[in-house]
Amino acid sequence: MNIPSLARAILVVVAVFIVAVGATLVVRKRTARVEPSGPAATNADLRIKEVDLEEVTKGVRWQLRAEQALMYQQEGRTNLRNLTVRVFQKDRSWTILGEEGDLDQKTKNVEVRRNVVITSSDGLRMDTSVIRWDADAQRMWTDEPVTLSRDGSVIQGTAFDMTTDDENATVAGRVRATFANSSAR
Repeated sequence: MNIPSLARAILVVVAVFIVAVGATLVVRKRTARVEPSGPAATNADLRIKEVDLEEVTKGVRWQLRAEQALMYQQEGRTNLRNLTVRVFQKDRSWTILGEEGDLDQKTKNVEVRRNVVITSSDGLRMDTSVIRWDADAQRMWTDEPVTLSRDGSVIQGTAFDMTTDDENATVAGRVRATFANSSAR
């Protein structure tokens, strides 16, 4: 094969390659999904940003803050995004953080979901994926795995139940507990 025909062959291969790559890029650009720039469409009756709600129920003051609330009047439900709930009792306060949740508008029952972290003013921490609050019964519970920790001690279980009236708490299921050495006290 002489040099001019070899050069022509290489030129043809390069040209075919460039056309193939160009065609691929054009096809991909035309079929690419475009993410919407505005808020997601929703059938909520009302959308509120920066929610701040405070109430006293049975002598316990609580405060709910959320980045966004979507109110569904027919369902009587408010969906909350990036929420913080603070509960103030006589001798202790609680902070509950979660990525999303629901508030029942009639009963004031609350469910907090996704990366739920609960901390108390006396150093107790609880991690779970969902926690529920029954306003009438003054009961907080989950049937999901839970980890409680304080001062290096850790208790893990598959469920948790607590009533605020008598402050009785139960960690249920397969429970594992590790207690820190308290000889320094």
